[in-house]
This record gives sequence, C-alpha cells and structure tokens, in this order.
Amino acid sequence: MTWKTLDEMDLSGKRVLTRVDINVPVENGEVTDTTRIDRILPTVKDILAKGGLPVLVAHFGRPKGKVVPEMSLRQLLPALQKAFGQPVTFADGDYSAAVQAMQPGEILLLENIRFAPGEEKNDPDFAARLASLADIYCNDAFSAAHRAHASTEAVARLLPACAGRLMQAELSALEAALGTPKRPVVAVVGGAKVSTKLDLLGNLVEKVDHLVIGGGMANTFLYAQGHEIGTSLAEKDMAGTARDVLTKADAAGCTIHLPRDIVVAREFAAEAPHETLPADACPPDAMILDAGPQTVAALEAVFAACETLIWNGPLGAFELKPFDAATNRAAEAAARLTAAGDLITVAGGGDTVAALNQAGAADRFTYISTAGGAFLEWMEGKTLPGVAALEG
Repeated sequence: MTWKTLDEMDLSGKRVLTRVDINVPVENGEVTDTTRIDRILPTVKDILAKGGLPVLVAHFGRPKGKVVPEMSLRQLLPALQKAFGQPVTFADGDYSAAVQAMQPGEILLLENIRFAPGEEKNDPDFAARLASLADIYCNDAFSAAHRAHASTEAVARLLPACAGRLMQAELSALEAALGTPKRPVVAVVGGAKVSTKLDLLGNLVEKVDHLVIGGGMANTFLYAQGHEIGTSLAEKDMAGTARDVLTKADAAGCTIHLPRDIVVAREFAAEAPHETLPADACPPDAMILDAGPQTVAALEAVFAACETLIWNGPLGAFELKPFDAATNRAAEAAARLTAAGDLITVAGGGDTVAALNQAGAADRFTYISTAGGAFLEWMEGKTLPGVAALEG
C-alpha cells in the first residue's frame, strides 16, 4: 500500500478538496437510493472531526461540459443534509469566495464538476484552479477512479493527497482479493457477453485457481465445446476466443467450471414452463436460462475448498423467476461460508449487487463494491488513473 489515508494527514484548519461519488438515482426531484451518499459519511465526518473543512466535489449524470439544469447537484442537498445531520452550503458560482467563507464544522458542496469542460479533458489549468481552492486532496470516489479526469487524476498530483475511507476500504478489499489473496481463489464471472469480458477472463485465468463462468457467457463456452445450445443467448462468433481462454486456463493451472446441467425454457419470461437437462442436451427449440442444481452443488464444493471468492455477474437470468435459482443458491452458500469465517468474499458490478441483494446474501459478503466500471477494470488488471495518482 503506497497511498496515504486520512490518518496520515494533518487536517486541522485545512480545506480538504474531497472527491466523492453521489451520482444517485433521482425521480421527481427525490433521491430514491441513498447508498452512495451513506457511503461517504465516514470520510466527511472524519474530516470534520480532525478539524478539516470538507469541500465536496462530485459529478451527476453526463452533461458533457455544459450546464444542464436538471443535472444540478443542488437537488441532492436535502438528502445530503439529512444524511449528515447538518446544513450543507452550496456553491455554483465563485467557488473561491465560497471556500474562503467556510467556518469550522461547515460542509461545502460545489456544483456538478462535469459542467466544466476541463473536467473530463483532465485539463491542467482547470485542475490548477481546483487545487487553488484547498490545502489537501482526498479521493473517496473509487467508482470514478478509472477515469483520468481533472478531479480524479490531475488535481491529485498538485496537492498532498490521500484516500478517503470508502476508497481505503475498497482498495484494501481488492488487494485482499486479487493482490495478495489467501489461496485457493475462485472467481465467478457471469453476464451476457464474452466480448465485454475478454480482458477480464484473460487476466483472471492467470490469477485465480478456479474460474466459474455463468450466464449467457457460459452458453458461448458450451457452444465452443460443440454442445447444442438451441436458441440460447450466445456469441457464436466468439467460439474460437472461448477455446483460447480454455487453453490459456489449462496452461496456467486454472480450473474452469461450466454448467453441468441446465434449466431450459421455450420463452424468455418469468415462470415460463421449464425443465432441467444435462448441459449437452439442450433441445433445438429451447434456450438455456439458468444453471441446474448439479452445477450449484459442484460450486458449493469449490467454494468450501477455497479461501477467497471474487464475484462479478449472475449465473442465469436472475431477473426472471425461477431462473434466479442458481444465483440465489450459490450466493447463499458463499454468504454462509463468509459468516462462518471460512471464506473472504468480494463482489462488484451493477447486476452483481442487484443479484446478491435479491438473494439476501449481500450483507454477509466481506465486501460489496458499488463501483461498476472501476471494479471491472481493476479485475481486468488495468491501472486505474485515480488510484495511480494517489500513489504519486
């Protein structure tokens, strides 16, 4: 770990430019899910407790460097004030004057940073103006760390910089999962397309002992092995690539786990008539929508034999009952082992979090990342600009 934390910074009387992710869902002017706001509380409260003055920098939506009134952060003030239990000052004009006017104990929120054309361009002049507002930079937005923007990358090189509590927790969890993990390590990778997860699969077969492939991706691998997959979602043009992944895994000593049995239906609909068959016996007019119970039993045995689990993506069409069964059962097995202290479990990605919440397993995992693209790029082994900038 070469980045600093809040514990290593003297914040007393210092203005702390704090990059946060509060890109929350809003309907009719109301925040419908406060998870991302709740997750920045420890950092903001720590800065206040250490005598610092938090200047919050965040984006909302994709205004592309233009002022878009419906993407103003002003609409988040009620939710932020409720979460912090105190007023939050808002600045949408002269940031410098607003920062200079701050008193100890106050919180300042700057307007949507992506209204500024220099933000997404990582413009050095814009970054310098941001840096002039504060004495210290704190990045608590891991979910934006894969972007080389002014508020995540350039400004971090202009001020004494540290990771916030959420960033610290995220990086520590990821290091424990893939950096220097307790072995054996198993990764579960699901989702629709092999093409979007090629870098991920290529990196993981070099890093993990077991790789579980589920969802639509598994259909492509079954097809690559010569199995009938009927009308299943698959990328048949990726069959050669899938075989390459299998060969690479074999050479690296990584065991790949594909469905042993499958749940098939004739229509993609909740409660559609279905049957469970061997993985090589999909009827020509049917589609694979989930892995079967034999597959889950095999996965439970793999989980029990491992020390670390990384999870990205569901095992089937989890949004349709009963095709959520494999994901739910496997998630429950992982959660049970975690609660017993027998497995370290780290999961991330949008569908993954939704699937684990639906399974009732998320709160028993060791760590759930709310970062989508950044979590995926980290799993792919890519350098994240926002993290690299903290390392100096």
